[in-house]
Amino acid sequence: MKEESRKYLAQCAARYQEDLKENILPFWMKYGYDRKHGGVCTCVDRDGTLMDTTKSVWFQGRFGYIMARAAGMPGADPQWLEASKSAIDFIEKYCIDTDGHMFFTVTEDGRPVQKRRYVFSECFAVMAMAEYSVASGDRSYADKAAAMFRNMLRMLDTPGFLPPKTYVPGRGHSITMMLINVADIARRALPDPVFDRRIDQSLEELAKYFMHPEFKTILESVGPEGEFLDTCAGRTINPGHCIETGWFILEIARSRGWDEKLVEMATTVIDWAWGWGWDEPYGGMINFRDCRNFPSQDYAQDMKFWWPQCEAIIASLYAYLATGKEKYLEMHRKAHEFAYTYLRDTEYGEWYGYLHRDGTVAQPAKGNLFKGPFHIPRMMMVAGGLCEEILRRDDAGA
Repeated sequence: MKEESRKYLAQCAARYQEDLKENILPFWMKYGYDRKHGGVCTCVDRDGTLMDTTKSVWFQGRFGYIMARAAGMPGADPQWLEASKSAIDFIEKYCIDTDGHMFFTVTEDGRPVQKRRYVFSECFAVMAMAEYSVASGDRSYADKAAAMFRNMLRMLDTPGFLPPKTYVPGRGHSITMMLINVADIARRALPDPVFDRRIDQSLEELAKYFMHPEFKTILESVGPEGEFLDTCAGRTINPGHCIETGWFILEIARSRGWDEKLVEMATTVIDWAWGWGWDEPYGGMINFRDCRNFPSQDYAQDMKFWWPQCEAIIASLYAYLATGKEKYLEMHRKAHEFAYTYLRDTEYGEWYGYLHRDGTVAQPAKGNLFKGPFHIPRMMMVAGGLCEEILRRDDAGA
């Protein structure tokens, strides 16, 4: 590796670690962590002022996962593991309905507000319990994660339990790709065949149904057998989801000794996502595209949200680690530079979440029911680790 590249990766690793420990996590521990009721509030303004005490159940699990993972880092603040446990306790006490299906939002003290047809609340709760088990050494939370994972599969497999999104039969990309990552995290806490079976099922479904070489993309919605749905919804490409799927697959490939077929599958997905998503005139990953190049119908189609930038940073590093191809390191440079140029709030800390296409801030709040302490700190932990792994491998090969 060129010395310039080594220096760049070392600087990135240091920057991610510093931002994580001195900016992102302290911001949410100060303004989001609810020491009175437990868990985390995420609807905060630019300076951390609480705008709404409604709690996203997604984020109880996301916060629990992030804080547990951070607790395993050298020099971790002991309060991080405490905060993780607080979020998990809040989930168990308030966020699971009598039918076993979790709520989507609750009040600050845990009273139900909204319930939706998805099982993403369950996904993040599984991740939190599994990671907390690893960080704390308490095996009971790994058992809880496995039980919740099985219950989630039961809900997905029981006809009529979860109302259909539309009356048009089909499959969705989001839950298919998400279950790869959830199962991978859970199996690190508790080896169980149920996790590997679900990973293999998702990988098979992605290749069979969602990857469409004729459009060079993964489609978000397809027919029951992967049929192309020639509608605005059926033609939708979500580059952020696609590139995130790519690095989820690479994590599995690495765990299987860098399985060549999975590496090829993952890098194909990443290349496709970059081709559709990277905005050459302005930089950054764009929100939505139409696979037939019709105008995308989503109101935020040309915006730059925070999370696809984070996924591009991770995926490009993973692809570089897996292949050694310089084009992926160049992708990382572009994604990293865009994020650190436009998303950071140098005055109040944390990152903006919503930019116009040209990188100007669309609205400055640091959190809502969907943005909070997850994608950014996860990126910093995963990307920082990847930078260090690439450097170690280069040292070993020198």
